[in-house]
Amino acid sequence: MSTSPATALAWAAADPYDAALRAGRGPLFLRRPDGWLLPLEVERWCARADAVDRDVLDRCEGAVLDVGCGPGRLVAELAARGRTALGIDVSGAAVEHTVRLGGQALRRSVFEPLPGEGRWDTVLLMDGNIGIGGDPHALLERVAALLRPGGLLIAETAPADVDERVDVHITDAHATSGAPFPWARLGTRALLRHARGWERAGQWTAGGRRFAALRSRSSRIASSSAEPPKRAAVISSQRVRNTSGGRPVADR
Repeated sequence: MSTSPATALAWAAADPYDAALRAGRGPLFLRRPDGWLLPLEVERWCARADAVDRDVLDRCEGAVLDVGCGPGRLVAELAARGRTALGIDVSGAAVEHTVRLGGQALRRSVFEPLPGEGRWDTVLLMDGNIGIGGDPHALLERVAALLRPGGLLIAETAPADVDERVDVHITDAHATSGAPFPWARLGTRALLRHARGWERAGQWTAGGRRFAALRSRSSRIASSSAEPPKRAAVISSQRVRNTSGGRPVADR
């Protein structure tokens, strides 16, 4: 997890990312050292939740933490449904957009202290966010610590059967900005290989996107000092960050 603060700082300093979110459009890419570009779907992220998103949200249980919430379409949709939901993102522009849509969000890395640790019912890792930190095992361990025992993780996986860890830059059509940061790309089979100690709860494809659901170990004991997720969160894009985010899920 030692690379995680650097990852957060790189994302936060990636001006093309914030600029794209504020404009609501790309082009925007993750660029590998070999020049390969992964397009980022800024327009979809900045729009309202679509039918595929809403189906994922139908599967969420209880209080929901959206890790890497981006501009907040999922948090806003959950809020409109009257659900308890919080988004976290290292981008100030993402947090601002989420709040404008009516969602709650904190400018925070998943590896920093968060409200409700050990008590969230569902954690979301959508839009490729299983790649955060470039270490899937470390990220899954962190998510397990955020969830209540037996809690639900829903992750969106890569459309291809890939298991890749690489340093990337954020880039738009004109320039690359900031330091490189570690990222991972996982297909569903790769995610399941990394999810040792988790229970499989389903996998499905919709609208050309792939998803997997996992349950944390039900025997894990949550910390008695954890803050309940329903406690009011401080919502501010200017929050100072520590630099040292239903119905049962069935296979389809």
